Amino acid sequence: MKKVEERRKFIRLGVPVDLRYIIEGESERKETTTKDLSCEGLRFTDTQEIRQGSLLELKLDIPDTHNPVHINGKVAWVKRLSTEDSSPFEVGVEFTKIEEDNKNTFLKYLCDLIYGQTRMMEGNQKDKGE
Repeated sequence: MKKVEERRKFIRLGVPVDLRYIIEGESERKETTTKDLSCEGLRFTDTQEIRQGSLLELKLDIPDTHNPVHINGKVAWVKRLSTEDSSPFEVGVEFTKIEEDNKNTFLKYLCDLIYGQTRMMEGNQKDKGE
């Protein structure tokens, strides 16, 4: 069996976060929800195909914060979820810039999620008597 090499540097967290974005050069603002998130990028679905390499202006609505986190990103990959013509597309975005005043909010959110998952896993191990 061939071993698959993991290319990601950071853990992906499967959290739904409300997301608004605009493709650079277009005026239509779109809304969706993330499928997963890391400190390097995110994944979401869209009904329309977005060209790989497209630049995006993203606004993430982090829970319990007053203002959205503004991030610039680049579409790293796009794939259709099934072979049906009406099937949505999955989109992977690599972050290129996080506004300076938003970095702490975003990173704290990710750290809180990771810490929460770690605590939950520790609790499950204690419940199993490990």
